[in-house]
Amino acid sequence: MPSGLWRHRDFRNLWLGQTSSMFAANMVAVLFPLLASVSLDASLFEMGLLSAAGYVPYLGVSLFAGVWLDRKPKRAIIVFCDMARALLLLAIPLAWWLDLLSVPTLLVVALLVGCFSVVADVGSASILPALVERDDLIDGNSKLELSASSASIAGSALGGGIFQLLAGPVSMMINTVLFALSAFFTALIRGERKTAGESGEGEESEEPSQTIWRDMADGVAFVTGHATVRTLVLTTLVINFFMAIAEPVALVFVTRTLDIPPFSVGLILAASGAGALVGAVIAAPMSRLLPLGRLLVLTATLTGVASLLTPLATLVPAPAAVALMVAMYTLDAAMIVVYNINQRSYRSAITPDEMQGRMNATNRMVVMGVMPIGAILGGLLGTAVGTLPALILASLGTLIAPLILACTHVRTVKRVPEGEAATDAEAGTETEAKSEAEPTS
Repeated sequence: MPSGLWRHRDFRNLWLGQTSSMFAANMVAVLFPLLASVSLDASLFEMGLLSAAGYVPYLGVSLFAGVWLDRKPKRAIIVFCDMARALLLLAIPLAWWLDLLSVPTLLVVALLVGCFSVVADVGSASILPALVERDDLIDGNSKLELSASSASIAGSALGGGIFQLLAGPVSMMINTVLFALSAFFTALIRGERKTAGESGEGEESEEPSQTIWRDMADGVAFVTGHATVRTLVLTTLVINFFMAIAEPVALVFVTRTLDIPPFSVGLILAASGAGALVGAVIAAPMSRLLPLGRLLVLTATLTGVASLLTPLATLVPAPAAVALMVAMYTLDAAMIVVYNINQRSYRSAITPDEMQGRMNATNRMVVMGVMPIGAILGGLLGTAVGTLPALILASLGTLIAPLILACTHVRTVKRVPEGEAATDAEAGTETEAKSEAEPTS
């Protein structure tokens, strides 16, 4: 007999829908660049534009998405975004059959799909607290993260295989089906709790709503003015920023400095997916063994320490270097996932229901928006000082995150608050935290 959230019908439907959507999203992330490079012979500049199209929506759409999700039922918006992505991807084989497919067409589709993906992404993070109790958030996020990790491994592999088996543009039709399945399962959700200021499907709000700009500003003000949420967003930003710096340098370091062959590089990259799976499995047990604040400090610290294993690989023979890199990628991914599940659950638990969309949207805009900046700086830093020094600097930079956590009240938190009083209890401690930290806010 299934137990826990597996017996929760609405969570099962959310999980089935999100799993289908995650597989589609990971396949699309592989198929778009393959289609541009192999089928459309895109230039390097055009490939760069296609890569940037995946990040731009986080900067331009996130805050609007948060307001929309806080004003309307999230289930309906997620269904709409899934159907929109399904239809947009269907346009690619159609354009191919009509001999109209080109790089500009692919860029437009990629940008539009990215916009709807951002809204759906924020929506999926915001709807969970409206479906399950606060004390089930870690369990729910763990199950969703397990799907995300599996989709990252299998979805990417399937994307490349399907592209090779089918004509490139035709392969997009499989993702159309997957997004449609996601919309179907999400539409079966019935128990979404209505939040303050939210009107039902087809209903008008009883009170005139303030402007969308004011709602957006309120969301940003909540994140920046709430000491706990602000700290968690800041530490995640630091981790993402320095990981983005390391990303373009690491592959060059592994293939050129360490001279590791492609097959072994594949094993190293696969270790990241395996580590993410491990992290999703151990996140809930670790949260029961350790106080939440200490767990966040520990996992953020181990992430930085693990990344320092990469430059150490220069000191050992080639076979040992591969083993060290595999260990590094496994530990790094596992700790990042444990950190993400617990900090995401904590943020959700201490955020009022009517602010979930805007809180998650502001968070996504900030922590994802710094990644292209970090990637560019990583390339420049690697060129200026060399790959090894750049990786060491990026690893040391990542360790700023646990230092921030250790210097704030977050380190003393015992567990994710439970029940409906979670936000009220946090609001009480927040007043004290803000008054003590006012000079440096």
